Amino acid sequence: MLEPGQPAPPFELPNQDGETVSLADFDTTVVVYFYPRADTPGCTTEACGFRDSWDEFEARGVPVLGISDDPVSDLVKFRDKYDLPFDLLSDESGEVASAYDSYGEKNMFGKTFDGVFRNTVVVAPDGTVEAVFEDVSPDGHADELLETLE
Repeated sequence: MLEPGQPAPPFELPNQDGETVSLADFDTTVVVYFYPRADTPGCTTEACGFRDSWDEFEARGVPVLGISDDPVSDLVKFRDKYDLPFDLLSDESGEVASAYDSYGEKNMFGKTFDGVFRNTVVVAPDGTVEAVFEDVSPDGHADELLETLE
């Protein structure tokens, strides 16, 4: 897993509107969270937690970027269905998630497949990793991050 102080891997990915978003676009602390699948129970809980705490993230000037291996078409539906105010990024190849140690072999219901792990990385304004959260619980994760950002 990435360690605090390491450079955060750069990325450019399409958001829910098909527009390219780059980590280099930001000169502030950024929350980059990885989630397995749009519009599934855990991922919805996590995303809605960020949505419900959005005013606090905005007050701190901290953008939130959600990354999954979903296609852009699924991301726009997810955003619209739950009125999510932050960018969801499509990493269909898993390349960015892999660079963040958040992609690999998973096992569910006796089947093995590659997918995104539920991890979060806080990137400092200088582009280094500030904090890492592995295998997070979707419920209350936004609040946990807000405490870390204080």
